[in-house]
Amino acid sequence: MTAVQADPVVSTPYGAVRGRYENGVAVFRGIPYAAPPFGPLRFRPPVPPEPWDGVRDAAAFGPTPPKPPYSEAFAQYLSDPVVPGEDCLNLNVWTPEPGPGARLPVMVWLHGGALTRGSSGMPVYDGRAFARDGVVLVSVNYRLGVEGYGYFPDAPANPGLRDQLAALTWVHDSIAAFGGDPERVTLCGQSAGAISIGALLAAPQAQGLARRAILQSGPPEAAERDKVRRMVRRMATRLKIPATAAAFAEVDRELLLRTQAEVGRLSSPVVGGPAFGIVVDGDLVPRDPLEALTQGDAAAGVDLMMGWTRDEYRLWLVPGGLLERLDRLGAVALAGAMARCRVGADVPRGYRALHPEAGTAEIVGQMVTDHLLRIPLHRLADTHAGASYVYEFAWPSNLPDLGACHALELGFVFDTGDVPESRKLAGEGAPPELAREMHGAWVRFAEQGDPGWRPWDDSHPVRIFGDGAPHTAHGPRDAELALWANAAPGPQSTPALADGTPARGAEMRSVVRRLRLPGAVRRH
Repeated sequence: MTAVQADPVVSTPYGAVRGRYENGVAVFRGIPYAAPPFGPLRFRPPVPPEPWDGVRDAAAFGPTPPKPPYSEAFAQYLSDPVVPGEDCLNLNVWTPEPGPGARLPVMVWLHGGALTRGSSGMPVYDGRAFARDGVVLVSVNYRLGVEGYGYFPDAPANPGLRDQLAALTWVHDSIAAFGGDPERVTLCGQSAGAISIGALLAAPQAQGLARRAILQSGPPEAAERDKVRRMVRRMATRLKIPATAAAFAEVDRELLLRTQAEVGRLSSPVVGGPAFGIVVDGDLVPRDPLEALTQGDAAAGVDLMMGWTRDEYRLWLVPGGLLERLDRLGAVALAGAMARCRVGADVPRGYRALHPEAGTAEIVGQMVTDHLLRIPLHRLADTHAGASYVYEFAWPSNLPDLGACHALELGFVFDTGDVPESRKLAGEGAPPELAREMHGAWVRFAEQGDPGWRPWDDSHPVRIFGDGAPHTAHGPRDAELALWANAAPGPQSTPALADGTPARGAEMRSVVRRLRLPGAVRRH
């Protein structure tokens, strides 16, 4: 008769927690790292949780932060479970060996969702494969939307980023008891999670808390404060309240979420618009994170791995038929992209010459992806004082038109392609060998700091996953990115259409109106 393995119990600074063994891996879910951010703590920086007596059960995922649902167009591709409750600043731990002494490498996962959606409890983010392979995986919930990233005159900025810092501090103080090594922490995240990591790497308060970092489909950046302020003011106008944190804190939470979704409907990486984002606040974010990382000595000792998908933009454009609409808009869409990227007609003409078979939507999508993502990550790799490894995920989804789109790689990173939520993006029959290759690279980087290919140098080595056998291509997108050299117009100049006529802000507004965006088309 086989003995039943006792549930694992681990002590944290605030009390003991009881997890569960699942397929040989110890799992602890819903551990609070900060107090519920409601009542007097709403819109304020996180504070430590109240200690508890006895042993707290950690079998189920904790509450998720308030967030609106995805629009119908996006919900067919993206899942976003909701767990009700106020104790939403919590995290989860998967470990192969709970107990102090194992000193295993640690990965801390920050989810994407445009800083408005997502949670650590998505099935795609299950950490069992990392624990199976000898890594302690921690996934984090943090405040979202206006509660996490609204900009107010009467409250500190970036409370959601401050939540992430509090979670990272918890990991540094607590993870040894779960079998992790606090000196071998790899911060990793995708999209908004990767943007958050860029800010944390540059934050003075976070120095020394991470040894390595992985940025997938998100560059270090700061949003313009006026852009975030406009989002808050538009919400305030609809709600008929002052644009202050005190006034917002009095609004019913469901009404606040509905208003946020309505105001954010026209936000898009392709056409811009008001949106939430991390802002320079003079404290946690003293300057633009990309500038701090490329022009200063922030994160000088942190090794980096950075990647993107070949067709990021297709997740932004395929839902709701936006791909076809951009193709129909033709020159107007190109004008909007030039205004979005602040470049003249030479850039889209260069893309046309390099890809004569491409439609307008593909040209616009690749232009905006390069502007927002690839160019900043190239710049970071070029200037970072430490090892940098760069990769591209190129496997196309088995679903129509998605290609190698934004967020498709996540089921391969976590080796969770068997869950229905992964198949919503990948379709049926995703190759398991690609998951072994992609997941294995992340594990090797967390363990050794070397994912298995040459670090970045003047030849621009990029590991390609999903286009045949894994291989290293040198500068596979350098021709496109070279078009941007000296391409940005001066302060008084204006981008032009391909026929030479000026493209002004009205062109961008025309694109937004004529697209009739069906929902929040945001970086996942």
